[in-house]
Amino acid sequence: MAEYIPLMPVNTPAGSTVAPRARRPEWLKARAPTGETYHDVLRLMREQGLHTVCEEARCPNIGECWSHRTATFLLLGDTCTRGCRYCAIGKGKPQPLDEQEPERITEAVAYLKLKHVVLTSVNRDDQPDGGAHIFARCVELIRQHIPDCTIEVLIPDFDGNWAALQLVLDAGPDVLNHNIETVPRLFRRFRPRAGFAQSLELLARARRFDPHLITKSGLMVGAGETNVEVLEVMDALRGSDVNVLTIGQYLAPGNNYWPVDRYVTPAEFAMFKQEGFQRGFTHVESSPLVRSSYHAHEHVGNTVH
Repeated sequence: MAEYIPLMPVNTPAGSTVAPRARRPEWLKARAPTGETYHDVLRLMREQGLHTVCEEARCPNIGECWSHRTATFLLLGDTCTRGCRYCAIGKGKPQPLDEQEPERITEAVAYLKLKHVVLTSVNRDDQPDGGAHIFARCVELIRQHIPDCTIEVLIPDFDGNWAALQLVLDAGPDVLNHNIETVPRLFRRFRPRAGFAQSLELLARARRFDPHLITKSGLMVGAGETNVEVLEVMDALRGSDVNVLTIGQYLAPGNNYWPVDRYVTPAEFAMFKQEGFQRGFTHVESSPLVRSSYHAHEHVGNTVH
């Protein structure tokens, strides 16, 4: 099967001649998406007018995940109102919200016979609640129609609107995921319209709401942070009593995005995993191709409530 290398080259300075893409190490190679099940899932998404973060964010694990009939649904359209410098999802003025989206999501979850579903979204700062009611309605409908399916929500920060967060929490997801993404020193340049402290507060509020809720966060490495700073972020997340941690290699979607600083080695990822468990995380996914939803179903089964 052909090797799959998404279009995520190392950046070059503005105004300079684009250099040939740096050769990637062997540990960053993934297989091309293919197979009957992959195409079945793709057809379903097109027929239902649905979006997945797997496609929009050019995830390198799309072939593996879709072949296992798992996908991370992207709610609230495919256009984000923010301009985070690491993200491949389209940015600009989005279309009006589709209030029937939760019904189509539920139909897709039933068709795929999912045991665990991940729901994420673009940022919708144009909406009073950031689209939180769509998350909540999806959770409620999936609970009603597919009661055996566990539900993970990977939510934005809702611009600090805690009433919007409460809408999602009241719906009763099994896992509340919000990615911290990077270290404090890089945060404001990496995520210009977000805040490190605000993300920690969101995770802490989720924990205070339900001590038994699985909370989860992730970050990308290789963007210019140090390993010491990564460990400090782990400590901060544990300070908000986050259960599950994901760490993966940052890969720039194109030349106009935040540059890749370095390729973190598998040995360093193994060290991060060990350090995460030592700090009290109940589940840690740490390797080069890990993304937030990778092996997400295992987080529920292996995490102690």
